[in-house]
Amino acid sequence: MPYRRTPAVQQRLDAQRDAIAAAAVALVAEHGYRGLTIAAVAGRAGVATGSVYRHFADKSDLMVQIFRRLCGREVDAVASAAATGSAVARITAVVETFAFRALRNPVLAYALLAEPVDAAVDVERLVMRRAFAAAFEGAIRHGIGTGEFPEQDPDLAAAALVGAVGEVLIGPLQSGGASAETVPALVALSLRALGAFP
Repeated sequence: MPYRRTPAVQQRLDAQRDAIAAAAVALVAEHGYRGLTIAAVAGRAGVATGSVYRHFADKSDLMVQIFRRLCGREVDAVASAAATGSAVARITAVVETFAFRALRNPVLAYALLAEPVDAAVDVERLVMRRAFAAAFEGAIRHGIGTGEFPEQDPDLAAAALVGAVGEVLIGPLQSGGASAETVPALVALSLRALGAFP
């Protein structure tokens, strides 16, 4: 007869997995991926190293799961910001939300955007970029429909904006700070690129 976990055992395992994930998120936020070792995660979570491997196949699996968790929060915030208002307001909200959230925790944001990582995490970065592009694309299509933006390829424009915003932020994230003009300049650049002139 196969072993079946009782609800109490499953609850304990779920709590342990959550503690391991929270420890990994904290380590990435403090040190980037270079600080994410199985031993460090186990120590932070207060579990044995073997317990980490019970929940995650290896460090790469742990990194991918943490990346998905962190990026899901960021994508949700950006998508929510792009949901209402004029097209100009939506583009402004997307850029500001993305940039201000990134600048609030530069180590974590740099880890998500540009830090050298395993190939499996790089694949997840592409998924994240597409999700951010979708927020821009919806706002661009809205703007074309309302006449705020001229006719253009929304997919191309959205991908270009994701690349531009990410690239501009990498320097300030590495150095730990941005000038007060960085985010407003990014908003203005984005709107000019789409054909809106604030």
